[in-house]
Amino acid sequence: MSHIRNRVSLAALSLASLALLGCATVPPSRRDPRDPWQRMNRATFSFDYTFYTRVGQPVAEAYVRHVPHPLREGIANFFHNLTYPTVIVNDLLQGQVSAFGRDTVRLVIDTTFGIGGLLDPATGMGLARNARDFGQTFGKWGIPTGPYLVLPLLGPSDVRDAVGLAPAVFTNPLYYVNDAAVTYPVGAVGTVNTAASLLPELKLDEQAYDHYAFARDTYLSMRKYKVEGNKHQKGAEQELKELEGSGGN
Repeated sequence: MSHIRNRVSLAALSLASLALLGCATVPPSRRDPRDPWQRMNRATFSFDYTFYTRVGQPVAEAYVRHVPHPLREGIANFFHNLTYPTVIVNDLLQGQVSAFGRDTVRLVIDTTFGIGGLLDPATGMGLARNARDFGQTFGKWGIPTGPYLVLPLLGPSDVRDAVGLAPAVFTNPLYYVNDAAVTYPVGAVGTVNTAASLLPELKLDEQAYDHYAFARDTYLSMRKYKVEGNKHQKGAEQELKELEGSGGN
């Protein structure tokens, strides 16, 4: 399917461009050891941000304004349900057997009684929506994140998560639909749905002095928590205590 394959192509393009831009430098005061490719990343982020605010945001706002909330909710449910094979595969890869069982039952219920995922009866039955992906699985396996990486049109990532896009192609049911009359419209609606879901985050990000650093730090912290869970939370609390202690001296 074209739009899914494009995700992997964009990730590969970003990785390949590192060979050309690897020598780029940024002022010492702006360097971050997690972000050695910052100059390239900032350029990509600027492009992504401009594209989203000038194209994606107006389309998303029109979508929210003109499409009734129940229909938007149904569309969001459909795309959540579409990602569930990926969740289920990663349940197994992470050894989460009980979660695998619950998520499989959830997928079956929402796909059948939920009319292809437009409705979400599984949540009402106590089967909460889960989220697992290949980047998280690689992290659980001990594979390091690698440098921070901003992907064209896809936004914040890191090398590990970018590589995780490749196997996700094959766990998306739309990959196996060879009818452009189906895949292109579904892909377009999915893109608009995603853009609409980002509207609250964009408004929050507008309060940041440095949009790029805010997006990077938020993403890396979120992904670290997704892999390490409570361990990361305790580490962050300890760092906060140390900062408060040093500030009082």
